Formats: sequence, C-alpha cells, structure tokens
Amino acid sequence: MEHENAVKEALNALYHHPDDTVRAQADRWLQNFQGTLDAWQVADNLLHDSSSNLETLIFCSQTLRSKVQRDFEELPPGAFQKLRESLTTLLKKFHKGPPKVRTQISIAVAALAVHVPAADWGDGGIVSWLRDEMNMHPEYVPGFLELLTVLPEETFNYKIAARPDRRRQFENELTSKWKLHLVLEAFASWLRLRHGIPGAVLACHPLVHAALSSLNCDPLSDASVNVISELIHHTASPSSGGISAQTPLIQVIVPQILSLKAHLRDSSKDEEDVKAIGRLFADVGDSYVELIATGSDESMVIVHALLEVTAHPEFDIASMTFNFWHSLQLTLTKRDSYISLGSEASIEAERNRRQHVFRPAYENLVSLVGFRVQYPEDYQDLSYEDLKEFKQTRYAVADVLTDAASILGGDTTLKILYMKLLEANAQPGNGFQEWRPAEAILFCIWAISNYVSVVEAEVMPQVMALLQNLPQQAQLLQTACLLVGAYSKWLNAAPASVSILPSIIRILMSGMGASEDCAAAAALAFRHICDDCRKIFAGISKIYLQSIEAAKEDLDKKHARELTVHIDRFAFLFRYVNHPEAVAAEINKHWAIFRVIFDARPWDMRTMEALCRACKYAVRTSGRYIINTIGEMLAKIQFHYQHHHQPCFLYLSSEVIKIFGSDPSCADYLKNLIETLFAHTTCLMTSIKEVTARPDIADDCFLLASRCLRYCPHLFIPSPIFSPIVDCAIIGMTVQHREACHSILTFLSDIFDLEKSVNEEQFKRIRDNVIIPRGATITRILISSLAGALPSSRLDTVTYALLALTRTYGLQAVGWAKATVSLIPRTAVTETESAKFLQGLSDATYGADVNSLIGHAEELSDVCRRNRTVQELVQAALKPLELNLVAPVS
Repeated sequence: MEHENAVKEALNALYHHPDDTVRAQADRWLQNFQGTLDAWQVADNLLHDSSSNLETLIFCSQTLRSKVQRDFEELPPGAFQKLRESLTTLLKKFHKGPPKVRTQISIAVAALAVHVPAADWGDGGIVSWLRDEMNMHPEYVPGFLELLTVLPEETFNYKIAARPDRRRQFENELTSKWKLHLVLEAFASWLRLRHGIPGAVLACHPLVHAALSSLNCDPLSDASVNVISELIHHTASPSSGGISAQTPLIQVIVPQILSLKAHLRDSSKDEEDVKAIGRLFADVGDSYVELIATGSDESMVIVHALLEVTAHPEFDIASMTFNFWHSLQLTLTKRDSYISLGSEASIEAERNRRQHVFRPAYENLVSLVGFRVQYPEDYQDLSYEDLKEFKQTRYAVADVLTDAASILGGDTTLKILYMKLLEANAQPGNGFQEWRPAEAILFCIWAISNYVSVVEAEVMPQVMALLQNLPQQAQLLQTACLLVGAYSKWLNAAPASVSILPSIIRILMSGMGASEDCAAAAALAFRHICDDCRKIFAGISKIYLQSIEAAKEDLDKKHARELTVHIDRFAFLFRYVNHPEAVAAEINKHWAIFRVIFDARPWDMRTMEALCRACKYAVRTSGRYIINTIGEMLAKIQFHYQHHHQPCFLYLSSEVIKIFGSDPSCADYLKNLIETLFAHTTCLMTSIKEVTARPDIADDCFLLASRCLRYCPHLFIPSPIFSPIVDCAIIGMTVQHREACHSILTFLSDIFDLEKSVNEEQFKRIRDNVIIPRGATITRILISSLAGALPSSRLDTVTYALLALTRTYGLQAVGWAKATVSLIPRTAVTETESAKFLQGLSDATYGADVNSLIGHAEELSDVCRRNRTVQELVQAALKPLELNLVAPVS
C-alpha cells in the first residue's frame, strides 16, 4: 500500500496544492514513477480499487496504457494471460464509467493485441476473442465497442514498441476479417481499412441506412457523419473497385447529402452541425470530381451546393471546398481527362464545352473568396499564432484564385478583381483612407500575376496608377511592393514603362524604409525589376551607393539595421542582375566602402552576415571578372575569422572556392585560406559539447570542406589539416542540430565517395590512410545514429553515409559493422534482425542501391527505438561518444 498511498498523495498535491513549486515537484515525481517497474502493479491495483477517485483513475489508466504500449517487454514470459484478464475486468467495470478511463483501457487492450501474436488470443486472434466476449457478456457491449473503435487505429500507432514484423502481422490479422455488424463509430473506424466491401452490400446494409437517417437528427450525430464520410471515401478507393463498382452505394448516399443544403443557410443551426454538413459536401466534391467535371445537370447541382459552402462566413467551413476547386481545375485543364475522345478536334471541343459550363461557377468563386484576405480591424492585437493563421488563410485563398485564373484566364480574373477595387474605393468617404479592402484586392491581384498577360493594356495601367495614390500604411505598402515585383515582366513590356518606373521606384524606396516585412517585399520587388527591367540597374545602384555613403559616418556607433538595410539592397542587385561584368565593376568600385565596414564592425554578426551575403552574390554573379578584388576579400575573411569566429566568413569562402578553386593563379592564397580557417575551426570544436555550442560554425565549416573536396582536392587532401578536419567531423557526427549534422555526414560521405570526383591515386591513398584506422569508430557511430543517437528524421542521411563507406571499403566495412552489431545485447536485437541488416550491408558491397539498404536500416532503427529502455540499452552498448581516434597510418 506504500506506493499506492504515495501516488494518491502526489496526485492530490498536483491538482489541489496552492504552491506552484509543490505541484511541479509532484508532477515530476509522477512522471518518474510511470517509468518504474512498480507502476504496473500499482496502477492496476488502484484501478480495481473502488475507493479511487476520478483523478486517480485517469492517471492510472494512462499509466497502464503507456506501460502496455512502451514497456511490455519488462513483463516476464506468461504475464500476458493475467494482464489480459485484468484489462478485460476493467473494461467491463468501466463500460458505463468515465469515458476518459474507458478509452485508455481500450487503447491498452488494443496495444496488447499489437504485441501478442494471434495464436495466444485463441483461434482467430483478438477479433474472434472480442466477438466471443460480446456474445457472452452483452451487458458490457458499450465498453467492447470502444475497443473495437480503437483497434484498427492502433495498427498505425508507433508509440507501441512492437517490432516491425509483428506490426505487419497484426495489420494482416485485422484486414483478413470483415464480419462485424456493430454500431456506427466502430463501423466508421473499420471502414478506414477499405478492403473491398462490395457497394451493393453496403447500399442495403442496415448500418448505412441507420447512419443516413441520423443525418436528419438535431443535433447531428458525429458517428453518423464519420460513417458517411468513410463511405464516400470507400466508394472512391481503388481497393473497393472504384466508382463504377460502387454506383449503387453512391446513388444512396449523394441524394441524402444534397437534401442537407438548406441547413447551410440556417442561422439557427449549430455551427458544429454546419461544419459537419460542409465536410460531407466537400467529401462528395473531392471524391467524385471526375464525375462532376463532365458538366452534367446532376453534377452542377453538387457544384452549386459547394458554392454555398464556399460562401459560408466561417473560413473553417468555406475552406473545406478549396481542394475541390483545385482538383476540378486540374481535371478540366489536363489533357489526360479527354484522351479517350481520340481526335484532337474532339478533345478541344469537349474541353471548351466543359470550361464554358464551369466559367460562371469560377467567376462566382472569385467574388466569394476575395474578402477573406482582408485584415481584421483588430489586426494589431493579433497574437503570433493568430497572425500566422491569418497568413495561411491568405495563401490558401491565393491558391483558389490561381485555380480560377486557370479556367477564366488571368485577364478576365483581373477585371473581376479590379471592379472590386473600384467598389472599395467608391464607398462614401473612403478614397483609400480605409485601407483594408483595397489591400485585400491588391493582394488578390498579386496572387494571379503569373496568369495575367504581359501585354494586358486595359486594367494594369490603371492599377499601377492607383498605387501612387495609396496612403503610406505599412501592410498596404508591403502588398503594393509585392505586386510591383510580381508584375515586373509586365512593367518591362508596358509601352509607358519609362514614365511609370520613377514613381514605382519611389514606392519601393518608401517600402525599404518601413517595417522589416515591407523592406523584404520591396527588396524582392527590386530583385525582379533588376532581372526583368535591366535598363534601370545603373540608376538603382547609384541610389544605393548614395544611401550607404551617407551611413558610413561613425560606423562603430550605428545600429546594425542602419547598415544592413543598405547592404541588403546591394545583395539583391548582385544576386539577380545577370550582367557579370557590370556587377564586377560595381563591387570593384565600391570595395573601399565594404572594406571599411569589414574593419569597423567584424564583431557584429548581423552586419557581417549582410556584408558576406552581398560579397557572396557578387562572386557568384561576376565569376572570374572579380579576380582583382578577391585576394583582398579573402585576406579580410582570414584575418577577422581568427578573432571573431563569424560563420558567414566560412560560407563566403565556400562560394570563393566554388568559383576559383581550380584556378592555378589563386592556388597559393586559397591554400593559405583553407589551412587557416580549418586549423582555427578544429581548435574551436574538440568535443561534441563544443560542436553543439557552435552549430552554425560546424554547418558552414563542413559545407566548405565538401566544396574543397569537389573543387580543389589538390589543395585540401594533401594538406596537414585534412586529418584533423576528419577527426573534427567524427567528433560532431551525433550533433543534434539538423543542418550541422547533415553537413558533417555529407562531408564524410563525400570523402567515402571520393572516386566519383577524383581519380588520382595519391589522393585515394591519403584518404585511406586517414579513414581505415578510424573505420571501426565511424561505423560504430553511424550504426549508433541509426539506433537512436540521432533523430529518426536523419535516417536517410546516415544510411547513405554507411552505404558509401561500405561500397568503398567492401567486406572490411562489413566486418566493422559486424563487430558493432555484436555489441548490442540480444534482448534488444535478435540474431535474425542483426543478420538481416548485415546482409543488406553485404549486398551493398556488390552494388545494391541505397533504397535496398534503407529498408534494412529502418527495420534496425525501429527495433532499437521501440521503447526508451531498449534505446538506452543499445546506446549504452554502442557508446557513440567514445571516439577512440588514432593517428593516421604513415
């Protein structure tokens, strides 16, 4: 009773103690308790104890569920029967008890079924066992039905620490049976498995009719909506034979759903019910889009109903139809939809007929969605999450508008939107002083820019003229800048572009001085204009130069933003103006200013990042035209990196290596640059702790190292820094930072794959002298990473590194892997599972591709990560942080 009382006391403190510190301590104690072996018995005892309160029941049911899911292997052999009996008793006990408790116990039983083979449940596995229990104890059916609901869902729950083979077996056990005539929620859950139930059977099934009749209930039954939704998906699923095979069922379902159309406009209807009805209409549209696209009278009834859903004032309801409008647009425009018609003339005629039929619907659609992008009146008070959601809404509407433009044509869609813009301005007392409606329409016009003809001469000149009269409001100015950039090709083609451009530049310059978002939009617009309207490049460059000259005074006292806003303008010019000689001339002309900034603020990360970014784009665009400046640029990088450790110096060096790495005239100072940067970096990162503390440096360092392998191996591989940088990579292999880890593993893969880029034997010998003594350590860390030292999202990158190592060193690498796998206890990974993985590696030595090895790597990863106990056991055996680095072979 000691543990039971301790749990009760901790729960009481967690929920009722007034002191936050005490509550936090109780929470930590309870979490730690859930991981203990005693938690099994204590949770079970308290659940059976009739005196336990609701808080105790919820906690213990969650604990028991979690233990079954993750820690089932803790139990001794033969414990299954007693555990099943206890869980069954609890399921019966709570069949009318607290729903949260019953759900947790149901999930626990389902998780137990995933772990335990069908034979141990008796003939037919858990499905037959469950049927027998329901037949013998009909009074407990509600509890058993919840189990039946969660059973197929737990098939795909990877919190359950089951081995991959067993998980596949369980899925097969469930999908081999469909003899269940149970209530609607369980029915819907089983329908998700979709294994070929004939449409004629379902069309007359009493559960289907029960679900359809429940649609007329008030309030709507969630279970009935789930059933109908799953039935719609079922009729469209290839595994059910497709729409033609399911016609009897479709003819039963669709009329019933269409009869609900009036509820969409019923203001007295509960919002959740309207949302459920909207979901059903959207499911019909998504599932039967190819039938609807024929443009028949029957299909247009569905289209008009979907327009009603789109018109609903609640965005969550209206947006349910957006995917349908996209799918319909694709079906109407893609040639494959008409291929059965044969001749090109027939195809074109039918495409035109259908698009003509649907034009009114898409014209209506443009009018229905435009207002949804309007900023709310209280936009300044929106939380970060609300603002993020609003932006997602705008982009979702933009996608719908592009779908409409694909059917109507961009020019027609533009006219519709422009009329809305005039209406917004024509409101009494407006004159664009109420900026929100105008900004919304300008956003919509921005969204369809790719569909508007560059020779459009009716609306766009008027839109550009209107931009000059807009008030200087930040959001409105930002959208105006985006619009200008999006229509840069139109500006280049417009007859009056020379007269328009000065006012456009003034708008963009205003944007550069506004908020950061507005400045980014203006900079992006400058990029497009520089790319598409090249005749104004020199003028813009002159304006930027004047700005940065004005900001040059008292550099060390200025805020970074005062400098970076001007430097970023140059960066956009250098990046997007496709005139190498002109860009080289500009950077050579202005290098004196850049040099002053390098020397004045090398400690300022933000300014150095902006300056290095501008230099990087200048190098990338100018290529060898910039060679007169490159030597001094590298000298600055080399000097300041040793004192200030700015990662941006490394990524600028990467760009220089890419352009000049093979240039003999640059060999001396590039060799000096490489050795200086890498020597200093290896001193900064002598442990995984130091790599973790400097992930940006690690990322850029090993990106640079990979560039050196590809573009100047003759400078890098024979250098004395090659071996230390490999050791530094081995130290950092298990860094948790995603980009840094990816760069390190890619660098090692590039070393293993050296033959793909370098054929000289001397480089391969140097590589082998460095890698072979470290091969066992590298292999152990890579396999540790597969087994849990790195997140599972890195699986592909780790697997490729292991594959590259194995292809290069063949059976020697397989031997390293065998030695590593032998360290893993057999309680964690069986001989069979180990053999599968090693066979996959062995196959790789004979040319098997990465996909074949990934399957074996995923299996090993799943087995080793199936629960925390196993993962910790494997990592303790493999010791990924023990490096055992050795000196290279001479």
